[in-house]
Amino acid sequence: MNANAKSGRAVIAVDVERLKREQPGLFPGWLAARGLFGWSAGALLLALVSMWWLEFSPARFLYGLGRLFDFARVMLPPETGGMAAKFLGAMAETLAMAFLGTGTAALVSFPIGFLAARNVIPNVFAHFAVRRVLDAIRGVDVLIWALLWVNVVGLGPFAGVLAIACSDMGSFGKLFSEAIENIDRRPVEGVISAGGGALHVQRYAILPQVLPVIGSQVLYFFESNTRSASILGIVGAGGIGIYLTEEIRVLNFPVVTFIVILILITVMAIDFVSEKLRLAMIGRGRTPA
Repeated sequence: MNANAKSGRAVIAVDVERLKREQPGLFPGWLAARGLFGWSAGALLLALVSMWWLEFSPARFLYGLGRLFDFARVMLPPETGGMAAKFLGAMAETLAMAFLGTGTAALVSFPIGFLAARNVIPNVFAHFAVRRVLDAIRGVDVLIWALLWVNVVGLGPFAGVLAIACSDMGSFGKLFSEAIENIDRRPVEGVISAGGGALHVQRYAILPQVLPVIGSQVLYFFESNTRSASILGIVGAGGIGIYLTEEIRVLNFPVVTFIVILILITVMAIDFVSEKLRLAMIGRGRTPA
């Protein structure tokens, strides 16, 4: 028995050594473990310093929770204030802003995503320039874009549509390019081996793989932009945010509650429909084994 056990351990040791040689990534060394520990300790130290710098206080947090319950009592029950029709119209306007802004950004960013993808445009300078432009666009918050466009085109939902479109172009360009870079190379090689050109590769090898991913991202941003468009009224960019800001300003909290509930119901409805559409797109995007 002892001899058999020693023989078994020897075989296991040989297998482990072979796996270490063939799959070194599965066996991180001591230096890698030490590096991970160092990064974790550094992140924890940074979090503690940030909490101290920002004056984070558990006592203030607990006191704020008590105030939050006081606000909840003031805000309930929700009331329409006799303006339910106006609120519904403004919510429809917000949906239209989110839809047009998201759609415009997706259409503009679709070709830009190909320009920013390393496996489509191998020129490092062109790739670097496109990526940095996308970073600059994405680095400006949607409220800042709304302030800019309100001063350019005036008050109203048109400024909100432009703000959402500008804000999303940077994000879509980055996400689309990453989806293109992460495609499976085998369909591309298959099209090339069959004599296909660059356009055939884009049409028959890349697009079928990335369209379900891109569609899912666009649907998610539409849902997110519905929430974003709800606050653009703060700077005069139209939508339900105008009424929300006004009711908060006059401390009419029951009406604020009704508006918030209306926004939540709209977002949940969009999420439900988006989920069905995403599942349908994923199903179409799958190829039979």
